[in-house]
Amino acid sequence: MAVTAQALWYVGPGRAHIQDEVLGAVAPGKVRIRARHGAISRGTESLVAAGRVPPSEHQRMRAPFMAGTFPFPVKYGYATVGTLQSGQTVFALHPHQTVFDVPADAAVPVPATVPASRAVLAANMETALNAVWDAGPGPFGKVVVVGAGVVGALTGFLCRILAAADVTLVDINPARARVAAALGLPFALPDRAPDECDLVFHASASSAGLATALGLARDEATIIELSWYGDTPVSVPLGGAFHSRRLKLIASQVGKVAPSHRREWTHRRRLEHAIGLLADDRLDVLLEPAIPFADLPERLPSVLAPGSSTLCQAIDYQVIDYPEAARVRR
Repeated sequence: MAVTAQALWYVGPGRAHIQDEVLGAVAPGKVRIRARHGAISRGTESLVAAGRVPPSEHQRMRAPFMAGTFPFPVKYGYATVGTLQSGQTVFALHPHQTVFDVPADAAVPVPATVPASRAVLAANMETALNAVWDAGPGPFGKVVVVGAGVVGALTGFLCRILAAADVTLVDINPARARVAAALGLPFALPDRAPDECDLVFHASASSAGLATALGLARDEATIIELSWYGDTPVSVPLGGAFHSRRLKLIASQVGKVAPSHRREWTHRRRLEHAIGLLADDRLDVLLEPAIPFADLPERLPSVLAPGSSTLCQAIDYQVIDYPEAARVRR
């Protein structure tokens, strides 16, 4: 039976709309998911919404089930939790859409220990997990994470619970102290951050944040860069003590499993593990009150605006009421 779904498309700089998409019968090997919860990955989607994906990255930055082509129009996103026809709750790396079909192995079960509304953090948790793996086996005595957004906070959280490290979250926004406290982590403004650190993660997506991260590292320490800057030029202070202190600056990106785990871990297994790590009530501090899916075109500009303090912007698919002005039939 054909089903008419609604999907969010980015159609121009700062502009998005919801349009109808007709789904036919479910093809062999696929499953149909009805969305219940979703999330905006603010860092990446703000660049996508602004048309700031560099041409060199148009293929590499495609999300698993993205439609369209960069810069516009694109159906983009990778955090949806929904139910199968059997009633099972699953997570899928799918753009924002009310109903959709994916290969059966792309629907990852959400365990009963993880609320469906919190499972939208799975992609961010997977990114943080991969970053911790990229850091190496340790041990690490003193760790700082510069940039206490969602990925930065999750990275610090994992370093604390997986490596038992002394972790401090660092951010220019004093309000992030509340997030750190909820996660059981110390917080510091940049000028009060601990120095001589064994390991530094950078997740602020700013040149100033990267300079702070480099300045907090001890001799021969590693700085792991988690930020993605799109087409923005970045100033990296490689003068001063960078060479004399023999620092290592490396990139971490979730598209590939960290080399330290690549032999035994698949993408699917890593995502399953990341979802399981969400079984901690403290992580709800990262979730913003949900926006109804139908309101996204109107609300996205403020959510994605430069300087927005939004953490993980949740999406609610439970009550669907689409204003005709927001719907565009394909």
